[in-house]
Amino acid sequence: MLEAITGLALASAAGLNAYIPLLGLGLLSKFTDLLTLPEGWAWLESWWALGALAVLLLIETIVDKVPALDTANDILQTVVRPASGGLVFSAGSASSTVAVTDPEAFVNSSAFWPFVIGVLIALVPHILKLVARPVVNLASAGLGASVMSTIEDIAAVVVTVLAVLLPLLALALIVLLVVLGVRWFRRFRARRQGAAPAAPAAG
Repeated sequence: MLEAITGLALASAAGLNAYIPLLGLGLLSKFTDLLTLPEGWAWLESWWALGALAVLLLIETIVDKVPALDTANDILQTVVRPASGGLVFSAGSASSTVAVTDPEAFVNSSAFWPFVIGVLIALVPHILKLVARPVVNLASAGLGASVMSTIEDIAAVVVTVLAVLLPLLALALIVLLVVLGVRWFRRFRARRQGAAPAAPAAG
């Protein structure tokens, strides 16, 4: 049960930033005793994987804080973030999986459906981010991009760590973030509607 919650939390974090949960899993498995990756996912803790993920994370962190570029990046990440969500859900929720380097064996294994579930979970925060970011940029003249991106990165890091250490707390944090996000969006929309100029009277 806790393993499934760990996978759900990691997939949610991947919907905000594709590389933070992957890099987090690799680092925690390689340098601590807090996490041991399933045999099929041990490649995540290899030096080449950690290096590639660190470079991609650096690029993502910079690009995601620049107005206009962040929206273009979100569109490109529509494939990457769900795929990352599938990977971290499978790795986080299963004690033994088939390596993704063997696609045919992977599709026919018990790890395939956890991967699909992770993809769907990661799609939810990704789509919310894809829709909300242009609105925030427009309303704040681009100033909101770096603020929102920083908040999302911090949330992804915290959820990733809690998913491994305290899965139930990670789940509670995800629910809280969703509730706060919905409330903020409703207030923002109401404020914009209230600020909209009234239509001129007929005649």
